[in-house]
Amino acid sequence: MSEVKVIFFTALKQAIIDEVVSYVPSGYDLTVLGRESTKEQQIEAVKDADFLLCYGMDPSDEVVRAAEKCRLVQLLAAGYDRVNLTLLRDLEIPCANNGGANSWAVSDHALLLMLSIYKQLLASDPATRQGRWNEPITGQNTFEMAGKKVGVLGIGNIGKQVAKRVQSFDAQVQYYDLYPLDDEVSKNLGVTYVSLEELFRTSDIITCHTPLTGDTHHIVNAERLAMMKSSAILINTSRGPVVDEQALIEALERGIIAGAGLDVFEQEPVDPHNPLLTMTNVVATPHMAGTTWDTWARRAQFGFENMDRVRNGESPQAVVRDFDS
Repeated sequence: MSEVKVIFFTALKQAIIDEVVSYVPSGYDLTVLGRESTKEQQIEAVKDADFLLCYGMDPSDEVVRAAEKCRLVQLLAAGYDRVNLTLLRDLEIPCANNGGANSWAVSDHALLLMLSIYKQLLASDPATRQGRWNEPITGQNTFEMAGKKVGVLGIGNIGKQVAKRVQSFDAQVQYYDLYPLDDEVSKNLGVTYVSLEELFRTSDIITCHTPLTGDTHHIVNAERLAMMKSSAILINTSRGPVVDEQALIEALERGIIAGAGLDVFEQEPVDPHNPLLTMTNVVATPHMAGTTWDTWARRAQFGFENMDRVRNGESPQAVVRDFDS
């Protein structure tokens, strides 16, 4: 049997590329193409490729059309908003994400953001270092997770992991998703499906874990922020444009909601003059939630296992939905 040809489009650092490459199965020939590669080099490389593997760099439509033998576009990321799913559907090439390989990392980070806000971490750490012992803590501005109602917006792999984690803190979980869970799955996970309006009106914490599509762009907007409790906080570790950022700025400035924990922004890298970065009730991180060292082995293993499935005549797992079709 001839070798399976894989083209890896990536902007990752060499150490991470080496980690991914270390999981290439026997019988596979993998070529790495970085940002320095030209369109002509990419087109030539994909002409006889069986699979395209992508992270942080996506082939252009012209390059994808040249991949006439391609049987699967395998992403190492969870998000797929930069992929032309319409083109792939027309070419009958399935596209799969990482199958939840980074769901532990992202859900850990969502919980970190929740607790950082509830425990006034941003204010307490520098105050303690500067000798202002206990100064930021009033006895009225720190909170616990127990008894809080957490609203999960999007209950995929990451949303499910978030639900498990916050329940271990004795929080209640409700969720909204365009594709609700089966009753048995909801029961086993201990979550309750509610309408989008109820999610925003009754949750103490809204945590966003939905893919970015036409339907979810600015799903968190001024109208829905106005529905939230004044004591509620918003967490976003999904994609920046899921939240209308200007509406969020206004909601925070006017005290419509109490705070926000953001790992993603509408513009990335975030503008250093973005008002969100000066707010004391905002915790901000640089789209880092899913990129722990631990995830790369799982991402690579899942990706190559998925290629093996296709190679053996099986259907790939974690094929993404073209919501906008």
